[in-house]
Amino acid sequence: MVIRRWLLLPVSLCILFGGLAAFGPADTVPRSLGNSSFDRGETLHYKVHYGLINAAEAVIELDNTVHRIDERPCYRATVTGRTTGSFDYFLRIRDTWRSYIDTASIQPQRFYRNIEENNYRKRETVDFDHLRGVATMESYKKDKNDVKHGTYKVPTNVQDIVSGFYYLRTLNYDLRRPGEVIRVQGFFDEQMMPMDVIYKGRETVSTKAGNIRAIRLVPKMPSNKIFKGENAVSVYLSDDQNKVPVLIQAEMFLGFVKVDLYKYKGLRNRLNMVAQK
Repeated sequence: MVIRRWLLLPVSLCILFGGLAAFGPADTVPRSLGNSSFDRGETLHYKVHYGLINAAEAVIELDNTVHRIDERPCYRATVTGRTTGSFDYFLRIRDTWRSYIDTASIQPQRFYRNIEENNYRKRETVDFDHLRGVATMESYKKDKNDVKHGTYKVPTNVQDIVSGFYYLRTLNYDLRRPGEVIRVQGFFDEQMMPMDVIYKGRETVSTKAGNIRAIRLVPKMPSNKIFKGENAVSVYLSDDQNKVPVLIQAEMFLGFVKVDLYKYKGLRNRLNMVAQK
């Protein structure tokens, strides 16, 4: 069903396209990244607007506890999305994506998603072995006895749809020039997902949380029947040490979708707000 995909798709894109790690040289030693942008307890709330209508809400949060997966300390990051108001009567969405992210390398150790969209159901767990360069998947839909398994070769420093969002926030955009292309690669839905993201520079955007100085990123969208052109989506990260996604705008053939930060807590640094004149 096309409609259920475009409603919360911009929220997924905010996580997916910007932060999926690029291919790197083969290396069996886990990388180590500095992180001064986020910490446990951070929670971000978004409203999804279709035109003038409030259509859905999304929450991105880091658990207060450090979890251990395969003896690695991990952040537990969870993204939830749900339709609201009149949309919920004819299109009920209750989706959850979760990633256990190595605190040192910002690589996913385990990915989980639970999809509930009207009568459609899917649960999936993916475990990443970065030393061997493989991802192992187990999933089922409505029937728990009908389990699907798969093992997939993945590149060095691959990201899932949630961990990629946090990896993006560790990058230093002061070292990039407007127009520069960031070539990225990630694993999602049993396949590799390459994408080019263009860094467009800085500007001030208006959100429900206030006016915020932001970094603009534009992914090159493949030809499709949902988005209007390859530059149809813009994502704005706060231009500060947090690099929080504060606004997403998407031009679609069915209308204009906007994902707007309206509430937050637990930020590691002060948000770069701009005083209104």
